[in-house]
Amino acid sequence: MATIIVPENVSIHEDAENLQKACKGWGTDEKAIINILGHRNAIQRKQIRQAYEELYQEDLIKRLESELSGDFEKAVYRWILDPVDRDAVLANVAIKKAETEFPVIIELSCIYSPEELLAVKRAYQSRYKRSLEEDVAAHTTGDLRKFFVGLVTTYRYDGPEINETLAKSEADILHEAIKDKIFNHEEVIRILTTRSKAQLKASFNRYRDKHGTSITKMLLKDESNVLQKALHAAIRGIEDPKKYYERYCAMQSKGLGLMRMHSLV
Repeated sequence: MATIIVPENVSIHEDAENLQKACKGWGTDEKAIINILGHRNAIQRKQIRQAYEELYQEDLIKRLESELSGDFEKAVYRWILDPVDRDAVLANVAIKKAETEFPVIIELSCIYSPEELLAVKRAYQSRYKRSLEEDVAAHTTGDLRKFFVGLVTTYRYDGPEINETLAKSEADILHEAIKDKIFNHEEVIRILTTRSKAQLKASFNRYRDKHGTSITKMLLKDESNVLQKALHAAIRGIEDPKKYYERYCAMQSKGLGLMRMHSLV
């Protein structure tokens, strides 16, 4: 694997000037942007942002947002932003294509802790002057909207306590709805969007014990149903984040997800 060399002595103001040049004219010089941002450490990139704003009275991130797109845009955000701001920007990019890039919404709401999700929501509101919930609702429709808005709105209890009786009854509710293919059942959405992760894992275990198969396998039978796929992703994210990343992020053009794998290993 090639090693990226980060020079110790760089001219921050020269980097800022070269980035401005790379964004001028008819086309963006992506190679120049990579040569600068891809070969600087986090402290240097933060200094470049500050120098750029001093020189041009413009936020470098907003300038790059207007110039870049696709996976290269996402890579640049990972280079230049603090984690919580990066997640807010990547969420904004993904929300505009929520029906195909929903792994970002799932990761925020089902893998991040309640405090991490809250921090991203605050950063999102500060940057875009709108709430994350508002934009999710604006870019989704029908049952998918109900599910996704519920996911990003909730603040789940994050403790270990569970109710075994509740786990058994809600496992039965989930089984009946999935068996009858009523994926938009209000109780299914309520359970998955409000229960703590510990409580949901208990319900998923009761489901497996009683029916001899995992709930995720039952949800894999019709890949054409977008809500069904979203339910599967949410359950996988809560039940086993590592397998979630393997299925929903690694296969998606190298990174539609936020990819916080370092917190899992």
